[in-house]
Amino acid sequence: MDERLGLFTPGDLAQTAQLEGLQPIWWAGWIVHANAHVTWAADSNANAWRSDWAPHSGVAQMPFRNLLVSASRGLNLDEARQLGPHTQLNAAVAARSAQLQQMGPPNATLEQFDTQRSAARAIITDAIEATSVQTLQQGYIPGTRYRNIHVSVLLQGLETRRVALPSYVLAYRYNNKSYRAVIHGQNAGCVIGKSPISWAKVALVAGIVLAIVLIVLTIVMFAT
Repeated sequence: MDERLGLFTPGDLAQTAQLEGLQPIWWAGWIVHANAHVTWAADSNANAWRSDWAPHSGVAQMPFRNLLVSASRGLNLDEARQLGPHTQLNAAVAARSAQLQQMGPPNATLEQFDTQRSAARAIITDAIEATSVQTLQQGYIPGTRYRNIHVSVLLQGLETRRVALPSYVLAYRYNNKSYRAVIHGQNAGCVIGKSPISWAKVALVAGIVLAIVLIVLTIVMFAT
């Protein structure tokens, strides 16, 4: 769901939803700097000739700077990933800093870094691998369509900084069902999570699309 809560959100959500809780949280993360030697293999439509796909492979040196990697337990990986692009990393607060006691609302939950070093490195490596897959599709792999992208990453010069980032976890109830949303602590306009769906809106949009399709088909039939 995007920060507008979705096209099919019920119109009375803001008026009828019941607040169940609003918990401020400083979620844990790493700001990562690293260089990576990436070996990759993938299928693409480049040089496919009569086939739909052709195999390709290669190596690339990729620098990663200010990559935000979640170490949070209060937010799932998808929530943290969606908050990342809206985060001002230069305003991130060092984890365990005395500043956290003076910043933000009282009774905020401060997540601790209790992950073992080997597990932390695996999390960071997985994040860099996922980011490298996206980067490979922006100029490294030939063609315009891709599948079966596999990467192997060798990290070089890895530097990490532990930070705490603010957010609010909102729990609410609508039509006797509980929902959860996360509000970005630096940008209140960024709200992610799941919201109820108005099936009446879905049906309306589907009806409009179907009507347009029927009109186009009718025009084509009479034109021929």
